[in-house]
Amino acid sequence: MRSDLKEIVRIAAPLYLSMLAITAGALVNTAVLGRYGTVSLAAFAVVNAVYIPASSAITGAVRGVMPFVSSKAEDREGVLAVLGDGTWLALFTGALGSVAVVAVPLLARGGGVPDEVVAELGIFPYVLAVSLLLTAVGSMASAVLVGLGHGRSVMRAGLLSVAVTAVLSPALILGPGPLPTLGLNGAGLAMLTATTMSTVVYLRELRRHLETPVKAMLVRRLRIHRLVKLGKVGIPMAGTVLVKFTVLGVLALAAARVGTSSAAAHSIAIALANLTFTAALAVGPAVVRLVANRTAGHALSDVRAGVWAGLIVATSALATIGALVVLLRDVVIVGFTSDAVVSAGVLALLPLVIVVVLADGVQAVAGFGMTGLKRTMPSLLLFLVCYGPLALSSVPVAAGHGLTGLWTALAFANALLVMGQILAFLRESKKACAAEQRSPFRSPVVD
Repeated sequence: MRSDLKEIVRIAAPLYLSMLAITAGALVNTAVLGRYGTVSLAAFAVVNAVYIPASSAITGAVRGVMPFVSSKAEDREGVLAVLGDGTWLALFTGALGSVAVVAVPLLARGGGVPDEVVAELGIFPYVLAVSLLLTAVGSMASAVLVGLGHGRSVMRAGLLSVAVTAVLSPALILGPGPLPTLGLNGAGLAMLTATTMSTVVYLRELRRHLETPVKAMLVRRLRIHRLVKLGKVGIPMAGTVLVKFTVLGVLALAAARVGTSSAAAHSIAIALANLTFTAALAVGPAVVRLVANRTAGHALSDVRAGVWAGLIVATSALATIGALVVLLRDVVIVGFTSDAVVSAGVLALLPLVIVVVLADGVQAVAGFGMTGLKRTMPSLLLFLVCYGPLALSSVPVAAGHGLTGLWTALAFANALLVMGQILAFLRESKKACAAEQRSPFRSPVVD
């Protein structure tokens, strides 16, 4: 168990730093645009309402390569085959996401967004559409690096992305000195540049570790049967992300119906929850790697030990971060709002926020365990079963019991997910270890 804990911390720590850095980079764009103009910030939010879920879904889909890479870590040709197939998966999912982002101006007009906000969009959606394609390839390359155990390479790319954003966003948006003021379009160019550079780093690191030219790694013949095998793992993960984003969006609308202060308090509580939950997301890939490496030729107890170690690391990290948020609550909340009513609302929600995050972290680690088994459909079904009723009941619950009732319902849904995900992992791990294991891909020489 001790070696498992060390391995998870070794992989998760740099991933966590990378995720925090990327979150900080996103805040830079928001802060600079807020100083530039309210209309530009509103337009940025409209595009992000599509871009962020699309990007998260794509990342979830291409993470389907991780268990395949981990189980072939000692087989260089096998890893290259997965990498080539993963590139096709990234391009297909990235193209779908890009189409959605390009359609934002049309959706905004049909959704009643003010004309001045729609007019402000400019080329921003098109720039982000290109960025999304690069994000898909970069996320796939990142997943392969994690599957091979190279978390530090991912961290370097994330830190570079943030550094580029921190420099270019103020320069391109505000146009200090002789530089032109580009506003929202400048934010898009900064994001595109940061994504391009991070993707280049991911590919360069892969080239270094696999000792193979980038073209030879990525440009491979499309093989539908291999793509389907990756998709069976990755697409349900993308679906899970979309279900979660959709339901959280419904909860935000339910909170907004209660009142402006409630909407603001709910938004801050979600931001705190997401910031804390990042620790569980960093632990997840390490769990995938451990479970995938042990599914074939190992005892059931060894396979499950990877998830138990992940749960220990994740809950310890989440509890520590949650305790810090509670202890520093006055300082933390002031960073989000100076409104006394909103602050009081967030303070009242903090205990529930901690419970929600802890439950969410536990269910996520168990879900990543099933990703390591290459069996992700149970997680999608569980989210539909647990979050579906939550979405349907959110408006009446918020109307009758306010934010406390809404977050209590979310905590209850997450508790059900915890039970469901753990039971599903126990069942699927038993099936996987009992079944005769075979490689998901045949040797490229045979093909």
